[in-house]
Amino acid sequence: MKFEHYALNVSDPVAVADWYVAHCEMSIARALDGAPHTRFLADKTGRVVWEFYANPSAKIPDYNAMHQLEYHLAFEVEDVEAERERLIAAGSRFVEEVNPEEGTRLVMLRDPFGLCLQLCQRAQPFA
Repeated sequence: MKFEHYALNVSDPVAVADWYVAHCEMSIARALDGAPHTRFLADKTGRVVWEFYANPSAKIPDYNAMHQLEYHLAFEVEDVEAERERLIAAGSRFVEEVNPEEGTRLVMLRDPFGLCLQLCQRAQPFA
């Protein structure tokens, strides 16, 4: 088995997808124009895919009320400070910064839709 995608039910998948495409170097891999307005977004490697949709058959979670450790999407970045400021200017808000070891900075933000995203500048990157 290999990972295919991770899905989230959101109130406005088109707006969420457009924001991530505009500000997080994601691209639309597939899109459905009719309900549930599904958007599959791929990261710049094409390896990670995130699905957004608005399906009334299931509850849309209150992401804004969720603690950042319950759910977050993490992005590897080279300059966490510059990315933090850029994403705040694009409508995100700062939540916290954690530095678990020398040379590692983990910055948690909330996007304009309440979803948590983490910026990771690690001393030892995963890949």
